[in-house]
Amino acid sequence: MLRLFNRLSATATVTPRKEDVPFFLEVQKFRQGWIWALLIFVALSQVGVVAALGGKLVAVSVGSSIIAIGMLVWFYWMKLVVEVDASGIIIRFRGLFTNRRITFDQIAAFGARTYRPILEYGGWGIRGFSSNRAYNVSGNRGVQLVLDNGDRVLIGSQRADDLARAISEASNREASNF
Repeated sequence: MLRLFNRLSATATVTPRKEDVPFFLEVQKFRQGWIWALLIFVALSQVGVVAALGGKLVAVSVGSSIIAIGMLVWFYWMKLVVEVDASGIIIRFRGLFTNRRITFDQIAAFGARTYRPILEYGGWGIRGFSSNRAYNVSGNRGVQLVLDNGDRVLIGSQRADDLARAISEASNREASNF
């Protein structure tokens, strides 16, 4: 019996190798009330139009209702996943078919900062131009990356300080002040 207990306790304390465990993982979804109020209003108004028209222009009305309901499903399904592992930062935006890996040797500087999503990037989502890109879902905090080629990448995060700390720990570099 003691041998079985020792075997069980030994397997329970086995820790995975460092390469297998991400330093940071965050999943963000579009859950702002104003977005959902707008989407639901559009979807319900389209369904109401179908009901009010009866048999007139049904194909157009049904089509627009399907599109409006599809938008609801799409926004619910969409999410931003940010992961920091031993080799770099992985940004995945499900629903927009975007995957981006930034290795630590591409990063010249980084740091947590507060930003103005509408004024600086025009809102939330994948915003900006290739030389100044933002990946964000909500809020006004994130980690600013300055790449070796001069490009800037902002990763929106509800845990910006933790993200910067994870990048610092994984890359063995200090964060900058932005």
